[in-house]
Amino acid sequence: MKSDVANLVTETYTQNAYGVMEANTSLRQVYVDVTSVGSSEWFEGSRNGLNPQLRFTMFAHDYDGEKVIEYNGVKYTIYRTYLKDLDHIELYTELKKGNE
Repeated sequence: MKSDVANLVTETYTQNAYGVMEANTSLRQVYVDVTSVGSSEWFEGSRNGLNPQLRFTMFAHDYDGEKVIEYNGVKYTIYRTYLKDLDHIELYTELKKGNE
């Protein structure tokens, strides 16, 4: 059962009348289960220069390749996904500077 709500973040870029690219951000609400990453995931990620934080489990059909998820006002970068079964996907996330 998915007990929390998070927002998947999508950024698209459009060119304004002056030729400058502008970012347009949209949020899409999804239901998730949130857990900490395991110790082996944290250790391996840290060895590879990542800052593993949370694992979000959600319905696979709700995920469309987004790179950022927002949870409790904090934006996390999705660095890895794992298709748990045909219905569920796990999103492994990290905190990165610039995601404020």
